[in-house]
Amino acid sequence: MVDSRIVWGFGVCLLVLLGGVYAVQSGLVYQINPPDPEGYDRVTVTAYDDDGTELATVEARVADTQAKRYLGLSNTSDLAMGEGMLFVHGEEDSYGYVMREMAFPLDIVFVGADERVTTIRHAGVPDGSPEQTYRGRGKWVLEVPRGWANRTGVEVGDRIAIPESAHDAGG
Repeated sequence: MVDSRIVWGFGVCLLVLLGGVYAVQSGLVYQINPPDPEGYDRVTVTAYDDDGTELATVEARVADTQAKRYLGLSNTSDLAMGEGMLFVHGEEDSYGYVMREMAFPLDIVFVGADERVTTIRHAGVPDGSPEQTYRGRGKWVLEVPRGWANRTGVEVGDRIAIPESAHDAGG
């Protein structure tokens, strides 16, 4: 017969493990211990049209880890035109972005592995209803103040030059 202390010990370990998995999957870990806002690398990305004419530059914080991608711009009160966040994924794929705890609207620009804009979404501030998911395909996602794409003329097919330092996701 199995000792009841072993069964209880196993049960407690299982609960702790399941709780840890839930905390990571739900983002609770990142809410409790968010990344340091000053801990982001920064890069300048440049948008070009089909003719190679420069349309705009953006000074972007680089979100290249799971924790940074999850938090995104949630702890940011506003962005000036020409500022943004560049989300770096390990590979080009379909991704969904939400406006979790956002205080201002955004343009969400999906950029493929070939550095071409694949999708532009204009996202509003959530109004308390369930979060809307903004989907697109890319290796990178550039979040900038809403209206940036219209003001600069950036559209699907244009090139967003990504610096080499922002080519790889950290985890």
